[in-house]
Amino acid sequence: MQTGSRPVHEGAEALFRKIGWRLLPILMLCYLLAYIDRQNVGFAKLEFMRDLGFGEAVFGLGGGLFYLGYSLFEVPSNLMLRRIGARATLLRIMLAWGICASLFAFMHTALHYYSLRFLLGVAEAGFFPGVLLYISFWIPPSRRAGFTAMFMAAMPLSGLIGSPVSGAIMQLTDGLWEMAGWQWMFILEGVPSVAMALVVYFVLADVPAKAKWLSPAEKSVLQAELDAEESQKQGKVPVHFREVLMNPRFYGLAAMSISLLACIAGLQLWLPSVIRAAGVNDLVHLGMYAAVPSLVAVAAQQFNARHSDRTMERRWHAAIPMLVAGAGFLVLPLLNGNLVASMLVLCLVSSGLLGATGPYWTLPSSMLAGSAAAGGIALVTTIGGLGAFVSSSVVGSINEWVGVGYAGLWFYSALAILGPVVMLASTQRTAGGKNG
Repeated sequence: MQTGSRPVHEGAEALFRKIGWRLLPILMLCYLLAYIDRQNVGFAKLEFMRDLGFGEAVFGLGGGLFYLGYSLFEVPSNLMLRRIGARATLLRIMLAWGICASLFAFMHTALHYYSLRFLLGVAEAGFFPGVLLYISFWIPPSRRAGFTAMFMAAMPLSGLIGSPVSGAIMQLTDGLWEMAGWQWMFILEGVPSVAMALVVYFVLADVPAKAKWLSPAEKSVLQAELDAEESQKQGKVPVHFREVLMNPRFYGLAAMSISLLACIAGLQLWLPSVIRAAGVNDLVHLGMYAAVPSLVAVAAQQFNARHSDRTMERRWHAAIPMLVAGAGFLVLPLLNGNLVASMLVLCLVSSGLLGATGPYWTLPSSMLAGSAAAGGIALVTTIGGLGAFVSSSVVGSINEWVGVGYAGLWFYSALAILGPVVMLASTQRTAGGKNG
């Protein structure tokens, strides 16, 4: 299935630039905060593992429990968004995750850790698929990879900003008011999400028709662009949620989602440990080193997404970067703590994983319409989240069993290779790809 040529109405280019400048800064900041609150446990691990007496298996299971909670509530949250709107949905999600993220400062036992990671996942459930659905209300499929990649640039930016900030907070606040640095980190990085929830509610518009900052003429052009491309899907893609479950191509996307989300989660959880194993012990320096792969990944992500939009090809633009990341995961445990080599490979892995995101996440919305889009996008991320839950637990157990801090990364290598292979085999001639 092909998307066909991009329809262009007079004033469309300026209109989509205007929409991008209005929506992207807010959505990116929200996602950046989400990722900081999700991945800062990898930094806190460097200290609370010792303070609380946790082992690698405990850390891995807790790290994965986030994705279990996340997965269980993805579909209902996204279906609810269509009823109550994006503003109310994002307000609920961001208030809950901000509060939960701060509560990690007060955990004392493994049960506390497990419970809070699960609840953080429940709180954040629906944010990512909800934003993808929200983007589909504003941006037609032919323009969506670049827009989605800009939104998802918040992922590497969260590492670029969050890594040095987390390291600095942990080192500079340690002992303040008799609290550990990792406790202050959770508090200071959770509160901004609560504040941003209010900004989202009062600034965003649920749909273009309610946007006071668009003129009637601009709304007409936008609707014409959306209708022109949506008409190309009529009769060719599922429009009801039940049809999604009977579509074999959906399961190819689900396999890729498992691969992508699990590997991104693994990189977030264990990247600080890999750098420490390479000989970096100062937390401020470690945070600065951890930011480097994110900086490289931002450039790779945007280049790949824009090339995907220019060529109107999605599948290979998603698969090839994942295969590159798989090769990196394969090599990483063999580097024996060599800092330069480890950093180069971490940049390769990060660029591969993030490079795949823009093209890949355009595929579900291109292949689905109506309620099938809301439920299907959420179901893809649900399945991927469950894969991340299982993978984190498996890798933590492998690391503890082998006795090498990141030997389990070979598991991620296998996933990063298998996911795109299954996707390519099962989604031939699907939407979003000029060349199939």
